[in-house]
Amino acid sequence: MTAPLFSGRARRSVAALGAVSAGLLLLSACDKPTPLATVTVGTSSVSAEAVCEDKKELSIEKVSDCLTNPKGAKTIEYGRGDTLRLGVEPDVVEDGRKWQAVLDGQPITDLSSNTYRSFPNADIFATGGQGEAPASKALSIVELSAEGKPLSVWAFKLKLK
Repeated sequence: MTAPLFSGRARRSVAALGAVSAGLLLLSACDKPTPLATVTVGTSSVSAEAVCEDKKELSIEKVSDCLTNPKGAKTIEYGRGDTLRLGVEPDVVEDGRKWQAVLDGQPITDLSSNTYRSFPNADIFATGGQGEAPASKALSIVELSAEGKPLSVWAFKLKLK
């Protein structure tokens, strides 16, 4: 007759430890989510993950496509004279990286290493007397490496109230 090497309780403990270890291993294989960018108008806010990103560098063609055909852009209503606030997570400006806001394909801010910018009483939909204002505008935030190469693009849609 042979005695069992492990008691029932010991086997259950080893099995539970194995399950926990396997779960942690699976979780460590998951990619870290991309940082969020946030647009706030008045008391409304929308946040989004990047619609285009690359850990090294986005091609000019890819950036152009992301700016002109943003897929999954979050929408927020904007009234004339509202304060527009833009924010990015601290990860976006680490290691000398910067970001820039782009409206309908045109930069509207300088490069920034801050996580937050505010534009009080901005009239995003001003036409300068050149016809009727559009119903919406594409607002993007572009992350740039310390060398100035595009890394990520977040897409939003400003809808005129």
